[in-house]
Amino acid sequence: MTLIETPAAELTTRSAAGIHRPLVIGLDLSLTSTGIAGVDWAEGLRSRQNGHVRLSWLRMEILDRVRNADLVVVEGPAYGRGAQAGHHELAGLWWLVTHDLWRRELPYAVCPPQQRAIYATGRGNAGKGEVRDGVRRHFGVECDGVSRYDKADAVSMAALGAHWLGYPVTELPPTHTRALEGVQWPEQIPAVAR
Repeated sequence: MTLIETPAAELTTRSAAGIHRPLVIGLDLSLTSTGIAGVDWAEGLRSRQNGHVRLSWLRMEILDRVRNADLVVVEGPAYGRGAQAGHHELAGLWWLVTHDLWRRELPYAVCPPQQRAIYATGRGNAGKGEVRDGVRRHFGVECDGVSRYDKADAVSMAALGAHWLGYPVTELPPTHTRALEGVQWPEQIPAVAR
């Protein structure tokens, strides 16, 4: 059984004051609750399956949502959690997804966990609830439900990617924007960048 929590009505770009924003999608990959978001929407992908069935379902759901993206920002590995249960399978999911992005020539960035926290809160060691509060305050996206923290992380990364492309969602102080420096951005800058 699989659940899609708070599905996005459409995966489109937001247009504010006549400005067409590129579609940037943030991915907080998880085996139990993957967060996927744009700068103004978020959803959680949850699966109760295991092993190959779960990996296959998550991979297909993610690829379906990123197919029109101008840039995908994927959370990088948290190396301090390497001994936790499921680490090996989660690493497999990360490589499956990033390999598919590479194969489809979809530009993607790798965002260390502390950088998405810095962008939302100004602090790299901010807790999940603080990131969620920062996402609500700065980007106006409510992240509720079981996947609330995963969705908030994904929104923060999508907003970070939009900022890097030259389309910041909002004005943030340098304490937050310093997060741009710690991300592994794609070598080829997408054509939608300003």
